[in-house]
Amino acid sequence: MNTEEFLNAEDAKDSQSTQKDSQLFENDFSHAIIGSAVEIQRVLGIGLLESAYAAALAVEFLQRGLAFEREVPINAVYKGQSLGLAYRADFVVEGKVILEIKAIETVTPVHRAQLLSYLRVSGIKLGLLINFHAFPIVKGIHRMVNKL
Repeated sequence: MNTEEFLNAEDAKDSQSTQKDSQLFENDFSHAIIGSAVEIQRVLGIGLLESAYAAALAVEFLQRGLAFEREVPINAVYKGQSLGLAYRADFVVEGKVILEIKAIETVTPVHRAQLLSYLRVSGIKLGLLINFHAFPIVKGIHRMVNKL
């Protein structure tokens, strides 16, 4: 192996480890997000409006030191042309995870497909769909990835 091939191989290893580090950070955030949801359902139970769970998530994220934005406007581009506002993400946590929350009887494949579309349009790679009406809440958590 010549020097150039060796350096290219080292760059590839660095790139792979950077991707793995990125995944670890995103997974760490998802762990904290899920922990927040579990705590909220433990305290509040099921049956409330989605807005109540969203407000509680904001409190939990602040207490856990997670950076987040609520009702984040996401613009879309189609074939190089701006479409303007495509949707508003319920939360974007640490700039790395889209969080969509629901308070419904059953999550359908359409809900999961919507989250995947949100990930594609935003360029964010990890999304969580959390249904606070599922009990226990871990049965209502759907993890979606885009190009990870």
